[in-house]
Amino acid sequence: MNNLIQVAGIIDSDEAAMLMKFGIEYLGFPLRLPVNKDDLTEEEAVKVIKEIVPPHKAVLITYLDKAEEIIKFCDKLNVHIIQLHGRISTGELKKIKMNRPDIEIIKSLVVYKDNYPELENTVQELFQWVDYFITDTFDPVTGASGATGKTHDWKISKKLVEISPKPVILAGGLNPSNVRQAILKIQPAGVDVHTGVESSNGRKDYNLVRKFVLEVKQAFADIFI
Repeated sequence: MNNLIQVAGIIDSDEAAMLMKFGIEYLGFPLRLPVNKDDLTEEEAVKVIKEIVPPHKAVLITYLDKAEEIIKFCDKLNVHIIQLHGRISTGELKKIKMNRPDIEIIKSLVVYKDNYPELENTVQELFQWVDYFITDTFDPVTGASGATGKTHDWKISKKLVEISPKPVILAGGLNPSNVRQAILKIQPAGVDVHTGVESSNGRKDYNLVRKFVLEVKQAFADIFI
């Protein structure tokens, strides 16, 4: 799928309903995180996910790195898309795909300093066992590699888009003010936003989401003119 929009950090059913109204395809639920606090409990996530209807889909975002645990967690939440942010071996990814080909895998490529060679190696090692890659930004202050609100060197993301055999989603510090420029420059398969459409109370803001979606759609339309 191209021109994908994912919004991560769903807090409750009202937020999910608002995002579906705007046509957001992927709704992300960060859970079992080593750094950031979970936005809701696993039990609350189960209830919200039950209310997500096609073509919208729930995405489990986590740092788990063992196939068996990942599959069990997907089954608990009743999700079929997993976004893996931690280090995970090729063998564990292969186990997921071999045992559960119905689970779609998005693998992070976390950008920090000059680590492009490492990210290029990751793409070549893992692409056979993932469906998408997603770039994100490492924050050296907090140690977080997602939901940082910070951008990274877009030249690196552009290179990853060019060399990856699988589609690349762009994340990391995107908001309504910069997402159009980012899409036109990098031409990713999709974009992901978390804190960039939140108000000061930590909830997704209706007007920010609306503007973000409009900017994304216009940018992707401009690419194909």
